[in-house]
Amino acid sequence: MDWIVRGYFGIGAEGLSKAGNLGGLLRTAHAFGASFVFTVGAAYERREGGRVDTSDAPANVPLHEFATLADFRLPVKCALVGVELLDDAVDLPSFRHPRSCAYVLGPSAARSPPR
Repeated sequence: MDWIVRGYFGIGAEGLSKAGNLGGLLRTAHAFGASFVFTVGAAYERREGGRVDTSDAPANVPLHEFATLADFRLPVKCALVGVELLDDAVDLPSFRHPRSCAYVLGPSAARSPPR
């Protein structure tokens, strides 16, 4: 009997501040079989010819870039799961992962709150 895989997952981050962090996110997504990668409010310097993704993940995993949280969109019926270190957070090994979801990591650098 063939094993049938259902559902999907994506991984993304809010407020990436370094191109190297995007490279790490892309490599991780590719290595773990993510269906897509996304960024929200990324503010890193894009350099021509820079090679931050040594696995060529964009050839295998789509990258969706959203300028603001208001622009951010997920596929229909895709749950958003925040990954944060908080006292009341559920440990990932015991967390019941949704069938179709997107994991989002917080900002990679501390930022001042908007005024």
